[in-house]
Amino acid sequence: IGLLVLLQFNTFTMLLAASAILLVICYPFMKRITYWPQAWLGLTFNWGALVGWAAVRGEISTPALLLYIGGIAWTLGYDTIYAHQDKEDDALVGVKSTALKLGTKTKYWLVLFYGLCTACFASAGWIMGLLWPFWVGIGVMALHFIWQITTVKIDDPHDCLDKFKSNRTIGWIFLAGIFMAANVK
Repeated sequence: IGLLVLLQFNTFTMLLAASAILLVICYPFMKRITYWPQAWLGLTFNWGALVGWAAVRGEISTPALLLYIGGIAWTLGYDTIYAHQDKEDDALVGVKSTALKLGTKTKYWLVLFYGLCTACFASAGWIMGLLWPFWVGIGVMALHFIWQITTVKIDDPHDCLDKFKSNRTIGWIFLAGIFMAANVK
């Protein structure tokens, strides 16, 4: 079904989507190669932002790149939190993660990751001229990020899982802001 959908798009979009195959193939090996597999996951998982933009616009422009970079930063944040659940086991079996690399400095890095995400998403919205509901969504999203950073207990696997799962809320907030901004006259 996915291939049939893909074949409905322009050539540029099809080539862009197909180019993600290398990212997908390499991702499972990244934990053995680098302490930054979460970055590779971000590159892979957020490729859809570029593909979706290309499908609608037939090109990649600055807002699409900002959404992609923001998505990578967001993935780095939430997947680093997720990785803290398994850090002891990862260390024992010799696999790598940002949780092991960043350790007790994780919260500082979360500020960087989530700050970059918020800045990139906000910049994309500004370039696109989105109206006030979008900005309310960005503000609520930023507050949720602040809540995650200030309350996450990186040595408590259950809390890490809860904070990781709370990113669903962030996605819905962001989406709601975009949809409402698109429908304000």
